[in-house]
Amino acid sequence: MFKLSKKQIVWITGLMAIAAIILNKVIHKDIEGYAAVSIVIMILATVIAGYNIFKTALVGLRYRVVGIDLLVSIAAIGAVIIGEYWEAQAVTFLFTIGDYLESLTLEKTRNSIRSLMDLAPDTARVRRNNEEIEISPDEVLYGDLLIIKPGEKIAVDGKVLEGSAYVNQAAITGESMPVSRNPGEEVFSGTILESGYLLVKAEKVGEDTTFARILHMVEEAQDKKAGSQKFLEKFAAWYTPAIIVLSIAAGLISRDIRLALTLLVVSCPGALVISTPISYVAAIGNGAKNGVLIKGGEIMEKLGRLKAIAFDKTGTLTEGKPGVSRIKTYDMDEDQFLRLAAIGESYSEHPLAAAIIMKAEEKLGRITETPDDARMLIGYGLVFTYEGTEYYMGNRRLLADKKIDYSALEDYLNAEEALGRTAVIMASEDKLHGIISIADTIRPEAKQLVSDLHSQGIEHIVMLTGDNRRSAQAVADELGLDGHYSELLPEDKVSSLEDLSAKYGQTAMVGDGINDAPALASADPGIAIGAAGADVAMETADVVLMSNDIGKLSYAMGLSRATSNNVKQNVIFAIIIVIVLLAGVLLQEVNMSLGMLVHEGSVLLVILNAMRLMNYGRKAK
Repeated sequence: MFKLSKKQIVWITGLMAIAAIILNKVIHKDIEGYAAVSIVIMILATVIAGYNIFKTALVGLRYRVVGIDLLVSIAAIGAVIIGEYWEAQAVTFLFTIGDYLESLTLEKTRNSIRSLMDLAPDTARVRRNNEEIEISPDEVLYGDLLIIKPGEKIAVDGKVLEGSAYVNQAAITGESMPVSRNPGEEVFSGTILESGYLLVKAEKVGEDTTFARILHMVEEAQDKKAGSQKFLEKFAAWYTPAIIVLSIAAGLISRDIRLALTLLVVSCPGALVISTPISYVAAIGNGAKNGVLIKGGEIMEKLGRLKAIAFDKTGTLTEGKPGVSRIKTYDMDEDQFLRLAAIGESYSEHPLAAAIIMKAEEKLGRITETPDDARMLIGYGLVFTYEGTEYYMGNRRLLADKKIDYSALEDYLNAEEALGRTAVIMASEDKLHGIISIADTIRPEAKQLVSDLHSQGIEHIVMLTGDNRRSAQAVADELGLDGHYSELLPEDKVSSLEDLSAKYGQTAMVGDGINDAPALASADPGIAIGAAGADVAMETADVVLMSNDIGKLSYAMGLSRATSNNVKQNVIFAIIIVIVLLAGVLLQEVNMSLGMLVHEGSVLLVILNAMRLMNYGRKAK
């Protein structure tokens, strides 16, 4: 009997309440037998509706937890003892129906998460031994070749080997439009092939896929509590026992046990306790659905309080795909110089290196030679050896460190930097060989983002970059930034963030995760952009923008501020309801069942208010 679902309990006890009313108020109300039957029905309804409430209260007491269930249990038992059977039934019934409706609405706030989980692939078509077989995604091995056809979900993270297709990546990046995928490009688990055909080599499988990691992070985020939530839980832990003591005192002083029991019911802090977590669950779900992972209520709370943000430059405020704009050589022809530079950069993953290699292959064809030895010097450049000669490629700091005189280049370097270009110098121990000027394109949405952030209450927006001062100044001026820090090593970025935090309070760091891991880890919070498939960025950052659309940061900031306001609304409303109900009890205007009805109604209103966050940003899209 007591293993009924919440819905069944609500229906059964509701029908029993109607039967009791009919027996007691309508049919032969003056005949004693019918009144006795109605009392039995009401007590039985109280037991059925209250069983789970009493059980939860006892389990809580075993672990020294005094919760709302205990308050309701005491009130119901007390009402039965003093003969207020209708009040006992009403209190347990209203609490049960409130709990049932609360669980329904809470489930709706998790729809965003559930819709993500529904996108998990069910099968994978794999080519093994020249045969196509369908297996579970969990059985796919690294290096397997997967065949994906129109309408199918991609089961792994991998690289396209053959075919061309349009892929819906909304589950990962939040992008509404499908993107084209061709040989050499990446695809992610959980995305859907809308048209075309792909042969994909599996590079991340099972729990290592980006999609699986997103689900795991979102689930973890829902368990990470905000400071306000922790405070309210501590408050409730003291508040609930205090209410029991107050009710006993009120009953002893007034000699009115009904007053004491009613105080127990109306003082339940249910709406107050749920006011914070429900808002954060709804907001985190909304963010995940839109390609923004916010790792918990505490991070959401920090975003909502931010007054300063620092941006990395390359790959964040700029496209991260710079191109060679000019080459100047001194002791060798341009083709020879460009080939040598490409050989030296062949092992580097820096965007500037990619630009040099792309220019060389565009002009000279594919370059297969590699250096005999290469060492990356972060913040300086690189040192490589080729055909017995050691070469240095990088900035002024590298040449100064190697005690190479570059004074003859100063005017040229200044002129290039004034145009916003980054100058990469190549030299050997006794010669200056040339300079490659590289220009990066500022993201088209970056200027609007800076304006939006200012309008959202961010007071100070700066750029941290390893580039030279003139190049940094040109970008900062174009975007309308409040300042910039240039020629920084990774550890310098961390120091700059500490200075900004000391001056402006919590300061966020926004980067693409390639060279920013130390800064992202030290920032409070760290925000990674374009992190789909980037393990370090996803693990290090507190907020992850899965796509390269930096404009999503404005959405994330707006969502965090909307969530903070939502939490405040819920808390204030919950406190007002408790005060009004207490006043009503003391003025003898509120009885036990009415108090429970208003209490459960306030819980539902708090949940419905929080659910508005699930629609945040929908109009903007």
